Amino acid sequence: MEGTSLLMLIYVFVLAAFVGVELINKVPPTLHTPLMSGSNAISGITIIGSLIAAGIGETNASSIMGFVAVVFAMINVVGGYLVTDRMLRMFKKK
Repeated sequence: MEGTSLLMLIYVFVLAAFVGVELINKVPPTLHTPLMSGSNAISGITIIGSLIAAGIGETNASSIMGFVAVVFAMINVVGGYLVTDRMLRMFKKK
């Protein structure tokens, strides 16, 4: 049962990576910043899911993959807020 669980985690991870790359490639560059600012809340949900995956700790591999997911989700959230802040500063009066 343990091997099946690990295989399922790897399958979901690879599938999510491919779907994410395809979705981002289909978005025109002018929409990247507004979509990133709107997706920060969704990225928070991703962090919660990755913390759960890392905390289950059925195997060492699942803990490592959960940790990597936490790191990538945090990079996404921090980057999204930095880009949103930069975008909003462009509209402030000097």
